[in-house]
Amino acid sequence: MGAGVTAPTPAPAPLAMPAQDLRRAPRARFASQSWRVYAARLVAFGGAAALTIYASDQMLRAFDPEGVNALQLALRALFVLTFGWIAFSGCSTIAGLLFPPRRDRGDPGAPLTTRTAIVMPVYNEDAAASFGALSAMGRGLAALGHAEAFEIFILSDTRDPDAWARETTAFAALRRRMQGGPAIWWRRRAVNRGRKAGNVQDFVERWGARYDFMLVLDADSLMEPETIVEMVRRMQAAPRLALLQSNPALAGGTTPFARIQQFAGAVYGRVVARGVAAWQGTDGNFWGHNALIRMRAFAESAGLPELRGRRPFGGHILSHDFVEAALLRRAGWDVRMDPDLGGSWEGAPPSLLTSAARDRRWAQGNVQHAAVLPAAGLRLLSRVHFLIGIGAYLVSPIWLAMILVGLALTAQSALLRPEYFSDAVQLFPRWPRFDSERMAWLFAGSTALLLLPKALGALEAAARPELAARFGGRGRVAGGVGLEIVLSALLAPALMLIQARQIIEILLGRDSGWKTQERAGSVLPWRDALSAHGWHAVIGLGGGALLWFVQPGVLVWLSPILLGLALAPLLSRLSGDARAGSVMARRGLLDSPEDRAKPDIALAAEAAAASIGREMATGLADLARSPRLLADHAAAIEPPAPLDPQRDGEPALARLTAAAKLAAAPSAEAGLGWLTLAERAAVAACPELLTAGGRARLAA
Repeated sequence: MGAGVTAPTPAPAPLAMPAQDLRRAPRARFASQSWRVYAARLVAFGGAAALTIYASDQMLRAFDPEGVNALQLALRALFVLTFGWIAFSGCSTIAGLLFPPRRDRGDPGAPLTTRTAIVMPVYNEDAAASFGALSAMGRGLAALGHAEAFEIFILSDTRDPDAWARETTAFAALRRRMQGGPAIWWRRRAVNRGRKAGNVQDFVERWGARYDFMLVLDADSLMEPETIVEMVRRMQAAPRLALLQSNPALAGGTTPFARIQQFAGAVYGRVVARGVAAWQGTDGNFWGHNALIRMRAFAESAGLPELRGRRPFGGHILSHDFVEAALLRRAGWDVRMDPDLGGSWEGAPPSLLTSAARDRRWAQGNVQHAAVLPAAGLRLLSRVHFLIGIGAYLVSPIWLAMILVGLALTAQSALLRPEYFSDAVQLFPRWPRFDSERMAWLFAGSTALLLLPKALGALEAAARPELAARFGGRGRVAGGVGLEIVLSALLAPALMLIQARQIIEILLGRDSGWKTQERAGSVLPWRDALSAHGWHAVIGLGGGALLWFVQPGVLVWLSPILLGLALAPLLSRLSGDARAGSVMARRGLLDSPEDRAKPDIALAAEAAAASIGREMATGLADLARSPRLLADHAAAIEPPAPLDPQRDGEPALARLTAAAKLAAAPSAEAGLGWLTLAERAAVAACPELLTAGGRARLAA
């Protein structure tokens, strides 16, 4: 950060970002994919289709062809959907194994001839943690000699006044730490139009022309400086590449739920990502963060329209990333994921319920994509990405419906007497037929396909000694895979019911809203656990007891589901317990490589976060005591637009309350001691409150 820079933002450099017309396709030319991409698509999609057709036929043969009823047809239809889903997942993994994508690494000596903005949107986040990560990345880039090629831009949509005050002091601390590093900028929007997508669009329209590329991060993102530089080199070498997505791993979580996800991602994530990259080619997707974007391509081609109709289907597009990738591809730009790009991380949800809360918003966003599917000019693979996203959330209610139909068939066979003679002249009875052996083979095949990506990931980790050593050895890999499968199977039934309920709420028109993400774990009180999962436990215990007396054979098949539901309150309570996570860590259970040996960049981020946190505490205390410091601090903050109490809520109320308290004090300095942290934040952003005239105008 250059000396003498005090402004919070650089000079305006506007870049138009018009909303795209979904009914009119732009003119575009597309380069053909390599033969490897077409071969991978044949394996992934063709293989899944062939397996699904075969399984559907076997399912029909398992029932008496002369006695097929409506329930059996419904079961077959639901089975086809669920089997097709897991068949595609398995075949996609095989495609990556047979035809892995080949990427030429950029020239390690190539100079960086472009300017990249490292963009981090924040919304009521832990400023010390987020800014600490930015400090580590910025100082790492400076150590590589690339400070001038990057600038860090914090895009705040924070509404909580206390979080706002912490952000401003963290911003000042970050600037002090970044002397000699990339420039640091910070902007807080007064009006949060369009949520995260609108936040980024506002940045593009105000400063986009200043940059060639932007690296979009989440508030919990962390990337190796070497990875960032490599991504820039790859984009410089590919003029038609508009979006380069890294494959971020999950890291940093300390709870059991986070450890399960981190271990699974570390073991299976590589083979899954390799398969996806193999068949998508340059018809790639965007995951919303840890991706490098060509600025002008994004501005010209990816402006989001508002969807017609009422929420939750109409309005601003929630899951903007899929749509932005599809619009870039529609305009002829390449969108690509390079799974070999390591050194890219994000945080994991700390508990079952925090994961469900995040999924609620994503579910609505993905279901909303049904309105984008018919858009003119979209590539076929872009529509496939939308369908996969929608299917990821519809599969839970479909799975639930299949279980219910299966139980209805069981009840039918137990309660209804078969009709052995259909007419008076029939000489021999017609015995009802059901091929249980064929059904057992279908179940075994479905399970094998479901576990195939896990098996291939585990085999790859065990077959590579250097990789196995990062997990603690082959024994740790094998034991971890077994434990992860068991725990995931127990958690899955509750997640199934939660997601099924969420889909119903979405279809009923209930909006998800926009809430701050919870990134730290905590022990869920028993009252909350029973409130959230009591009905799951009742279903598990009641269903198990009923089947024990009516159909004990069916109980054997459904016992994993019923057990998971019965234990749901306990599992949910423990899922976010950091103490239970520390016990697992001490015993080496579900260790990911990052758990066993933290990357240097993660250690640097933690140290920076601790330092910034201490400076924040000192800075806030100083602001409370000194009008001069408060005024100097306010000069380094972009003044927000005038606040409207009806529109802006708490910040406006804090400013008005601060004005009243200061007006009643014998002096501004004395009045500062009467203010809450939220009210001090309002004064920091509005220094005219320190003058009698300013207080009078606002109070009036």
